Amino acid sequence: MESSSTATARHTCLKLEIPSTDPLFVKGTWFDTHFHLSVTDGLRAWLCNATEEEVQERAAQWDQPVAEYIELAERYLGFQQPGSVYRFVDAGDDHKRLSWTFEREGTKLEWRWKFQPSYDSRKITAGILDFLMDANINLSEEVVRKTQSFEKLKLEAEKCLEQSERFTNEKMEFESEIYAKFLGVLNSKKAKLRELRDQLSKQEIAGKASVDEEESTDKTESNHSGSNAEESEEEAEKNNTSSSKDIPAGRDHGRKGATRKS
Repeated sequence: MESSSTATARHTCLKLEIPSTDPLFVKGTWFDTHFHLSVTDGLRAWLCNATEEEVQERAAQWDQPVAEYIELAERYLGFQQPGSVYRFVDAGDDHKRLSWTFEREGTKLEWRWKFQPSYDSRKITAGILDFLMDANINLSEEVVRKTQSFEKLKLEAEKCLEQSERFTNEKMEFESEIYAKFLGVLNSKKAKLRELRDQLSKQEIAGKASVDEEESTDKTESNHSGSNAEESEEEAEKNNTSSSKDIPAGRDHGRKGATRKS
């Protein structure tokens, strides 16, 4: 479908393929309240000019607004709809009738419009061919523009991808460097903590050994004091025993001397 430069007219051209007949070209010019159709088989041409009054009458018969009626006709004559049955048959006096079917609320319906023969089939056919050529040129130009735009977008995407990969690599390098530094600091802190822990353990062991040594020394001194006291008591008892033995002996000796003297 090809739109004109004005907002009031739209143009379509359909290659209509109907079984058992040669292909037909249906050109449509669509307005808000009416439309014009021209059909050619390459040799002859037929015309249908649907006036505002005719369109209003047809729309009223189908209980449709005019805009909806024209939109539906443009859809079926702008593109061949799958499932729709198209016919282009004789209507007498060299007239033709174009019809197509569609479904509405589960019911299959048919629209028909009558065409009269053109007085200048060559001009109509040439006009349709010119329209197709212009549409083909415009389409080719659009394809070129889209292709160029796609290539540009593809190039930009490749640049973005390359930049993203570079950023990713830089990020990984930065994270690796930071992690290595952090790991070094962490290991240093761990080593320092282990050193302090070992020092504290040594201090605790040394303190415990000192306490044990002091307790052992106190016990030893107590034992020595007890032994010395016992020894002193034993010596005192021995001395007392010796003294008691010596005193009677002296007395006896004195007595013996007194006896002798008497």
